[in-house]
Amino acid sequence: MLYAIISEDVNNSLEWRMAARPDHLARLEKLRDEGRLVLAGPHPAVDAENPGDAGFSGSLVVAEFDDLESAQAWADADPYVIAGVYAKVTVKPFKKVLP
Repeated sequence: MLYAIISEDVNNSLEWRMAARPDHLARLEKLRDEGRLVLAGPHPAVDAENPGDAGFSGSLVVAEFDDLESAQAWADADPYVIAGVYAKVTVKPFKKVLP
């Protein structure tokens, strides 16, 4: 089943984000390579594709997991969680309708 992992950053998280980014991306690339990743990306803190120093306000990952517990465990082990980038992470089932 698909799960949405919706994360919200702490204020001024850009420096921590950039430091943990390589490990964060490696985990996402593993999901992609396994054919389980639907989409992933950050939410710019301002209305711009490249927010510069404004950084990001959070992230969204939609991926396939066996169950809610395994999706939550994957989210809890995210390098951004460990680095203190995220203030809050919500994991919930997701039903893709379109496209």
